[in-house]
Amino acid sequence: MDSMADGRPVGMSAEEWQARCDLAAAYRLCALYGWTDLNNTHISARLPGAEDSFLLNPFGIFFEEITASSLILVDRDGNVQSETGHGANLAGFVIHGAIHTAMPHLHFVMHTHSRYGVAVAMQEHGLLPVSQKALTVMGWLGYHDFEGTATDKGERPRIVRDLGDRRILMLRNHGLLTVGETMGEAFVWMYRIETACRHQIDAQSGGAPLREISPPTQEKTIATGKSMYGPGGFIEVGKEWPALLRQLERAGMDDYRR
Repeated sequence: MDSMADGRPVGMSAEEWQARCDLAAAYRLCALYGWTDLNNTHISARLPGAEDSFLLNPFGIFFEEITASSLILVDRDGNVQSETGHGANLAGFVIHGAIHTAMPHLHFVMHTHSRYGVAVAMQEHGLLPVSQKALTVMGWLGYHDFEGTATDKGERPRIVRDLGDRRILMLRNHGLLTVGETMGEAFVWMYRIETACRHQIDAQSGGAPLREISPPTQEKTIATGKSMYGPGGFIEVGKEWPALLRQLERAGMDDYRR
């Protein structure tokens, strides 16, 4: 395939190529951070300038193999729109399609079956207010009850309802989901909730009673998390994206731009 000077295929807009590169980088970062489940989860992106076209990983390719040009186009129901020789995991896109369709300002959706995220999602009380990491994301966190393998499009309105105006959704007995206007935002939300889950499981594994935090301090910390991670906050989520791309380069995983 012929390409332009910046590496994008001839005839592809710069905006689409940038979205593809950001999405491919997120897949590589998931592999680097150990959040993959073979090829059984998704990160999706809205195709710039299109209302009903989304970029997704092709079924049968591992996250560490994803490149910008290998991503496929699907519609809101997960039907493949591009000729690649690979299909899509239609079950997984039920969740992504729900958010992309109802919340067009959220261009990126990320879903994982990670070790610690699933472990906390299986617990009756979910994320516990016993650490700074947990409390600072709790104001951004919603919960969605398990309804079986995500193949029923009738579940979509309830996914949208349970996410609301938050950025993180714990899919009970299933996994984690994050959203963002940028890929950096969605990825860093996943990092923050995954870290909070890891701390909880590690602490519980020690066997000692967990030290409680007073309700006033909980409320104060949750409010701080809402302000500091939000738009204009001093550690606004997503600003870490350029550094994460540099991390990929140092790891020798920057060949996703092809």
